[in-house]
Amino acid sequence: MVKQESYDVVTIMETWWDDSHNWSAALDGCKLFRTHRQGRRDEGMALYIREALNAMEIETNDDKVECLWVRIRGKANKADILVGVCYRPPNQEEEVDNLFYKQLVDVSRSPALVLVGDSNLPDICWELNTAEKRWSRRFLECMEDNVLSQLVSEPTRGETMLDLLFANREGLVGDVMVRGRLRKSGHEMIEFSIFGETRRGFNETSTLDVQRADFGLNKRLIQRVPWEAALKNKGVQEG
Repeated sequence: MVKQESYDVVTIMETWWDDSHNWSAALDGCKLFRTHRQGRRDEGMALYIREALNAMEIETNDDKVECLWVRIRGKANKADILVGVCYRPPNQEEEVDNLFYKQLVDVSRSPALVLVGDSNLPDICWELNTAEKRWSRRFLECMEDNVLSQLVSEPTRGETMLDLLFANREGLVGDVMVRGRLRKSGHEMIEFSIFGETRRGFNETSTLDVQRADFGLNKRLIQRVPWEAALKNKGVQEG
């Protein structure tokens, strides 16, 4: 499917694989970034990015939070794009939530941030930005504090919206669609486009200041040229 659709970036939640699956998880032309924690089969995420995009993982040194951050370098006149993938298990401890919020504060300084993930917070109403539970309200507050807009508007698992997509710039992400399930997955697929941003550059243009020109020197230099010899046997176009 990745080859058919020519996706540049693909994320997978709850991968259910360990190192023994590496041989079957590779995709030609793509670089694989992944996380896996011991103890639970459903934990782990994968992020595929086309090799031509020159991507680099950002280390967080915190294995308690199920997050993966990768910076995709832009072209000469494009800003780098930071892509984050996050999986929040049900009933996650508040301490781990706070560690994630701290990471988010750090990465939200990026001029172009795209965050996708499974929040497992079904009580949040994204249309009204309200939530029933305290930890869900804290999640909402963190997204607002970091100026992240949630862009999925349809349920992604049954009647609930668990799989989310955030961007910190208007116009950075578009063409968002919920496209149905992949094989036996209980979650819907989300498809979207990421639009690169132009870097702000400083253009310096040199101009001539004719008021400061030394016309006397210019005249003397022209008079020194042996024009008869220089133009001998030359036509109008050549001269």
